[in-house]
Amino acid sequence: MAHRWIATRPGGLDVFVFEEHDVPVPQAGEVTISVRAAGMNPADAKHVATGAGDFPRAIGYEVAGVVTAVGPGAEIGSGPVAVGDEVLAFRISGGWATEVTVPAQDVFAKPPSLSFGEAANLLLAGTTAAEMLHVVGVSRGDTIVVHGASGAVGVSVLQQAAWLGARVIGTASPSNHDVVLRFGGDPVAYGEGLAERVRAAAPEGVAAALDCVGTEEAVAVSLALVADRGRIVTIAAADRARDEGFLAIAGARPASRDFRASVRADLVQRAGAGELVVPVARSFPLADALAATELLMGQHPGGKLVLVP
Repeated sequence: MAHRWIATRPGGLDVFVFEEHDVPVPQAGEVTISVRAAGMNPADAKHVATGAGDFPRAIGYEVAGVVTAVGPGAEIGSGPVAVGDEVLAFRISGGWATEVTVPAQDVFAKPPSLSFGEAANLLLAGTTAAEMLHVVGVSRGDTIVVHGASGAVGVSVLQQAAWLGARVIGTASPSNHDVVLRFGGDPVAYGEGLAERVRAAAPEGVAAALDCVGTEEAVAVSLALVADRGRIVTIAAADRARDEGFLAIAGARPASRDFRASVRADLVQRAGAGELVVPVARSFPLADALAATELLMGQHPGGKLVLVP
């Protein structure tokens, strides 16, 4: 019997239940994965809290593991697949589980160079970062500011911006400046006087602002530094974006969903080649998912968290 985490209704961690369940036999175009690592993202808990989707709902959008069954005619996003193949999957439903049956198109061969934990945490943050850079048109020679540059999405933005030939000014607490430096950014401390510090760090001017945190400071500084509101994007302050006329993106929006699906294969390939690093801070047993979620939501964990069945 397999196990998984579900949310019985909208709410906090009190609505999460660890249950036994029967894993469906894969149908045409599906595969079953024995989960070796489940990725964790703030969206896992936030979407339950806001009531997004139907309930009860299985939790978890990305995993890595080993194929245990293949449905008729199934071919994964990276090509042919067979039982025993090591894979990663995103975006799926119900990844916080010991085993899961998912659409084959959302599954990709796991690069041998990636651990299961790294692979399970690659694509939600990676595709979000890719879309942020895409919608504001970052290109070679641009200097951009990234708010929350030491977080999971911010770290991916830093690396992907380097591929594009852009310079990144990354806001972070002083204790996380080493993370920004490690991934090629120029760190500045957030807090009073942030706009002035960014201007001093980028006398050439800031072409675009990418907000990964949604704070009032991040929004205000972005608006102060970037005149063209079409070159400001947030993933965490949708209401302010609507009010102030700048961009907000979210995975549930059709345009975001389609773009993020289109870049998955490239990100997997680059990660396999060592061009995209996924820092992993800590692993938890799957049964301890609530304690892991409290750490994820309550403080900066210093990297991605992994649930291990």
